[in-house]
Amino acid sequence: MAAPPGAAPGDIVHLNVGGTRFSTSKQTLTWVHDSFFTSMLSGRIATLKDESGAIFIDRDAKLFSVILNYLRNKDITLGDVDVCALRHEAEFFGITPLVKRLILCEDLEQSSCGDVLFHGFLHPPNPPLHRSPSLAALEAELTRESRPGAVMRVPEAYSRGHSRNASEDFRPSHSRNGSLNFRQKGHSRNSSADLRQHSRNSSAEFLNHRSDVSLLFAPVVTTGEPLRVTIVKGHHNWIAVAYTHFVCCYRMKDPTGWHLVWTSTYLEQPVEKIAINAKVMTTNQDNTNKMVAMSAGAHVQLWNVAEDGTSREIGVFSLLVVVDSLFFIGSQLVGLSHTGKVGVWHAMTQHWQIQDVVPITSYDTAGSFLLLGGNNGKIYYIDMQKFPLRMKDNDLLVTELFKDPSGDMVTALSVYLTPKTSLSGNWIEIAYGTSAGIVRVIVQHPETVGHGPKVFQTFTVHRSPVIKVMLSEKHLVSVCSEYNHVRTWSVTRFRGMISTQPGSMPMASFKILSLDDMEPVNSYSAGNDYGPFGERDDQQVFVQKVVPETNKLFVRLSSTGKRVCTIKSVDGSTIGAFCVHECEGSSRMGSRPRRYIFTGHTNGSIQMWDLSTALDMMSKTEETTDDPGGPTPSELVKLLEQSDLSNSRSSTPCISPSPSLIVSRGGDTARIKASNLSYLSQFANGQDQPRGAEGGPLQPFLVTKF
Repeated sequence: MAAPPGAAPGDIVHLNVGGTRFSTSKQTLTWVHDSFFTSMLSGRIATLKDESGAIFIDRDAKLFSVILNYLRNKDITLGDVDVCALRHEAEFFGITPLVKRLILCEDLEQSSCGDVLFHGFLHPPNPPLHRSPSLAALEAELTRESRPGAVMRVPEAYSRGHSRNASEDFRPSHSRNGSLNFRQKGHSRNSSADLRQHSRNSSAEFLNHRSDVSLLFAPVVTTGEPLRVTIVKGHHNWIAVAYTHFVCCYRMKDPTGWHLVWTSTYLEQPVEKIAINAKVMTTNQDNTNKMVAMSAGAHVQLWNVAEDGTSREIGVFSLLVVVDSLFFIGSQLVGLSHTGKVGVWHAMTQHWQIQDVVPITSYDTAGSFLLLGGNNGKIYYIDMQKFPLRMKDNDLLVTELFKDPSGDMVTALSVYLTPKTSLSGNWIEIAYGTSAGIVRVIVQHPETVGHGPKVFQTFTVHRSPVIKVMLSEKHLVSVCSEYNHVRTWSVTRFRGMISTQPGSMPMASFKILSLDDMEPVNSYSAGNDYGPFGERDDQQVFVQKVVPETNKLFVRLSSTGKRVCTIKSVDGSTIGAFCVHECEGSSRMGSRPRRYIFTGHTNGSIQMWDLSTALDMMSKTEETTDDPGGPTPSELVKLLEQSDLSNSRSSTPCISPSPSLIVSRGGDTARIKASNLSYLSQFANGQDQPRGAEGGPLQPFLVTKF
């Protein structure tokens, strides 16, 4: 092709960008100094030419056409081009003026003050000083000696002394046939609201347990992010926040907002679990003191925290095995281990007591009752109000309530207490899931108290172990271990009681994809539980965190999977932990409780989001919008760009390698689709690799949770 009159042949530049031909002038490409093109045309960057002599650039042609038009006329025509992708290309080519404009466009779309759902920002606390253990122990000993009547630490020998005669032989209780009467005097359905500080139905914690021996004797690993928030728990108008080596508490005080009230001393062992009780009722009905507990390995540490920020260490106790769950039931602190140990600290007796039971695979609470699902297919309960229950041998009274007809491991539990009326009386409803993927609903009729619960419905829709189940007023929700597959049903009730006409109707089927870190910290599962969250008589939600290191969360209805909102940190920091919590309304007339999502970040900050407003906004626009539910394919791809995926035979969601492959549980192992497993195995073995367009083998990829 001949050059235009007056133009030298070298002034015309022919480009082949991703297979698309472009022709432009040298002056157009080089008016931006120190760019990719000035380096290329000056010879500082080696070039590759195609058969026609055009310079080949392996980039996206569509985005390059926008950049070339900007170089020609200094104008931007975006069309349907993604601004973020265009900025990435502009940075690659070094077009600084265009990059600045695109950054401004992105800044105008985002705000450091968040969107309409952003409710508040709590700055990171000052971490406590790290003193040597010997010096801290000496100071603590001197303090105890100078303070008469102080509470001493409870030695392990004392703890063992309270678990004598413990065995798996549960002797018959005073309640015949394992019948369960939750309606003890003084325990209404509203009492369950005091249990919001822990995740009900936390069966996944037991399925993904770790090796006790390795944790009891493993060296302490200190993270490189000392202010990374690992767990957030709430109770009433208080939240407890766990960092790697200390715990702090915030309090919401009307009308001045949230305040940092208390920070613990430096803790030598990394914090793995925390619990808070902001409604500790004493004999004189004094509610000024709160209780905060943490666990690290087998040890539990408990504090009494006053509203003015003063605190007193109640004691350090040992469960003798790793603590898998830590929570309060009323004034009792409870620690559970999947190995079959239950530790209880009672506020009135000031005693720490350990009881041996069968290996625990799930649990739930209702009023003053703790229900346990065992690996032997049985459901047991303990009444924490009667403490200790057996004065003769000081053991907890563990009563068998129900046995699964198939004898399968009970891997998920959920208890629903119907409102007590003169018509319904003590109508108890329990939903549970098994290792075989079966979901059952059992009920106890008012007229059959003394005969135990009966099977009401059975669902066999899951082919993998059920790891979560939730029975509420209007819905039944179950989750299995394969990609967090969720199935939901609508529940029909008559006068508050579950009804068979027309019975439970299927509603939705969806997945809550959540990838775990290859080497997660021990507190990750406690701080990143995806739910469902909410009271049993209200809308419940899942909070989906797709990848471990992300600044974005997807909030979805647990009943339908529809997206309620998307949360993105206002400062771009990574979300380390989150929780959903309902705070009490103010004393002003017309004020009502509101639900919030608290996100803890790797920089130590806490960000708050108004979930009640999000649900209200969704109910107004639900019929007019095409809801995407979880992350769209484009959103998922962007999130996965932040992570390196690894090949694993474990089923989603699960750490790699799967604990089910390390510790056998009755012969049942988590499953992955056979077609996917064989496909991934080809890459692992280096055989039969698929061929690319040029005939060469494709690069192997790694999959963490597929």
